[in-house]
Amino acid sequence: MDFIGAYSGPNLSFVMEGFWMTLKVAGLSIVFSFLLGLVLGVLRYTRIPVLYQVVAFVVDTIRNLPLLLLIFFAYIVLPQLGIKLGIFWSSVAALSIFEGAMISEIVRGGLTSINKGQIEAARSSGLTYTQTLLHISLPQALRRMSPPMVSQFISLLKDTSLAVIISLPELMHNVQIVGGRDFGHVIPLLLLAAMLYFVVNYLLSIVAKRLEAKHI
Repeated sequence: MDFIGAYSGPNLSFVMEGFWMTLKVAGLSIVFSFLLGLVLGVLRYTRIPVLYQVVAFVVDTIRNLPLLLLIFFAYIVLPQLGIKLGIFWSSVAALSIFEGAMISEIVRGGLTSINKGQIEAARSSGLTYTQTLLHISLPQALRRMSPPMVSQFISLLKDTSLAVIISLPELMHNVQIVGGRDFGHVIPLLLLAAMLYFVVNYLLSIVAKRLEAKHI
């Protein structure tokens, strides 16, 4: 193991470029998956005829597919359908869709947990169904589902490493390239990658624990 050579300036710079790419993909995917999951979760909760069944079918289908398959689909299949996203946006699209389906279940569960008495009281006071959802149910549900949602975002960050399969220049991709030049650099760089993942995920887990503590 060559720690000194592995942690040379050029190697560290290249690895950190990959880490920055990981954070960018994860950050955008978190935003898009949250918005998608929120919409899908609300649609499933409202149980609008036909639309509810369609959304439920789509969500259940995506949740039971491997994320790797969705990454391949976004990068290989979509261009053949006239939708060319490139490596970066293919990764973001696949992660956003997959995690959005997961988050939709968290949203639906959070809305279902709201006491029906509050909803009935709001409706009897003159609020419409939509107003009750927006001003009574959803704000409370968002607070309750914050911890599991942050946990899902932690999984999303780790799942970005799967995009190495389409050569996204993220953390693990760059670690592999540097390690491939000198086998003695592999273990030191893997330790560095593990530390970077740990630091970010640990910070997110602290956020999740604090959010959970507020609602116990």
